[in-house]
Amino acid sequence: MKHYHFTKLTDYSIHQMDQIRRLEQLCKDYDESSLRVGVESIKEQGGDEAFLCSLDDQLIGFLSWYTSDGTEANINAMVHPAYRRQGIFRNLLNNAVVEMNIKGITTCRIRVPSNSKPGMDYLNHIGASFSSSQFTMYFVLPPSHEATNSGLVLRPVEAHDFDFMVKCSSQAFGDSEVWTRNYFKNTNEPERHTYIAMDGLSPIGMIRVNHLQDDTAVIHDFCVIPSCQGRGYGREILVRLVNSLLTRDYSRIRLSVVTKNRRALTLYQSVGFEVTAESNYYVRKIDDIV
Repeated sequence: MKHYHFTKLTDYSIHQMDQIRRLEQLCKDYDESSLRVGVESIKEQGGDEAFLCSLDDQLIGFLSWYTSDGTEANINAMVHPAYRRQGIFRNLLNNAVVEMNIKGITTCRIRVPSNSKPGMDYLNHIGASFSSSQFTMYFVLPPSHEATNSGLVLRPVEAHDFDFMVKCSSQAFGDSEVWTRNYFKNTNEPERHTYIAMDGLSPIGMIRVNHLQDDTAVIHDFCVIPSCQGRGYGREILVRLVNSLLTRDYSRIRLSVVTKNRRALTLYQSVGFEVTAESNYYVRKIDDIV
């Protein structure tokens, strides 16, 4: 009888991270999928929470989670192909749910590559509901034009900008101001930088960057206030930020976009980003899991 060992990750050594990466690559190759479990986000301070499953000192299962709003857990997971259908994912999830309950999490949002049939079949099996799809895009080409709007300034956020951030983001993305305020308060880590786009004295947009590693930056929460959309501001903001990151030697610049947002997708492609993966997101209430 096999004795699986489930533990919470407490070892952040290079050796441990390499074990996770090897399992990730093995699963990618076996499933022929674009699996990415976000190893770069696993850090001792301020990183994702993670749980492991091992058998005879071999890592065979992994689950990580984080929350941006204090109520929904974003989950990445993988199980060694030779040990699937043996309850490993369920046990990893149950271990994580105990911790989530303590922290007030009510919903799980699980990411699975759109080209991973085993992953999607399993989530359907446990009753998770499809929520949305997103493209992951990486910067691959120099921007097709230099920033030209001399009146536009991209400056670091200041304390008095918070109300504008909430207004701009909630109007652009359709979230409530209450949720947006909570989200920004929960995503205020030192490595996450926010910039406000100004046209003269007026703020017209915002963009954020999560500096995950010395060479890796993730662009997110990029929006222009609706009354100023359609004037080329979005392209200008993105070009300026990308150029700034390139001058600081970031070689891996990433962003995500909802697959239905073709307007944003076209903008990102025109600036030099390329789709590298598509992910599906499934949701399940915590109370329905335990």
